[in-house]
Amino acid sequence: MAESVRAELFARLREQETAVEPEQIALALAALGHAEPARTTHADVHTAFLANVLANKGTVELARDRGAAVQAIGRYLYRRFRTHKLVAGNDPRLAAMPWRDGGVLPRFGAAENGDSAALSYARLGVAETGAIVTYTGRANPGRNNLLPEDHLVLINREDVVATLEDAWARIRHDTAASGWPRGIQFIAGPSSTADVEAQLVMGAHGPRRWHVILVGDTPAEVLAQASEGVRAPS
Repeated sequence: MAESVRAELFARLREQETAVEPEQIALALAALGHAEPARTTHADVHTAFLANVLANKGTVELARDRGAAVQAIGRYLYRRFRTHKLVAGNDPRLAAMPWRDGGVLPRFGAAENGDSAALSYARLGVAETGAIVTYTGRANPGRNNLLPEDHLVLINREDVVATLEDAWARIRHDTAASGWPRGIQFIAGPSSTADVEAQLVMGAHGPRRWHVILVGDTPAEVLAQASEGVRAPS
């Protein structure tokens, strides 16, 4: 009985098969239109981005330039691990950081078991979700975002966009000439799960802590506004 029903179903599908031209598919997709973008918590994209990072259980910091960013990294590492060591990918932007300004001792390459902290330089930040975007590959190993206990991220002020649609538009523009990277990761917080008895556990499948440093001339009141009503993790 089951075989006859199955055979009848496939026979009907074959009868209804018709060739569809790519132009027809494109027209049908265009006719669907686009949904309205999600509303952000703040009109200013940088305030909204930082607010959502905090809401996602991350921590945030402002750095006026790369030298200040290195100093912020050094303070964070010493406060957490009493060390100035971390692992960083071979991203040229990371290699060019003034590491001596903060006494930071980076090891460039892929994270290994026992590495407490890793640093990534994000391509984009998304205000709508508080996510950062990284391109992974040989220069930026994906394991650096997932293996260490603490994941630190640098993001340039000018690379924060409002929506996910804006992020994908930038990604398509960036990769038009260079081609697609091996992987694209959207990261919006430390690893967490509530699968067991609905109890939130941090670091279940990746970093326990996620620290985002916004690099650029961002007024301090932006961080103050982003922090209002959001309780950052201790």
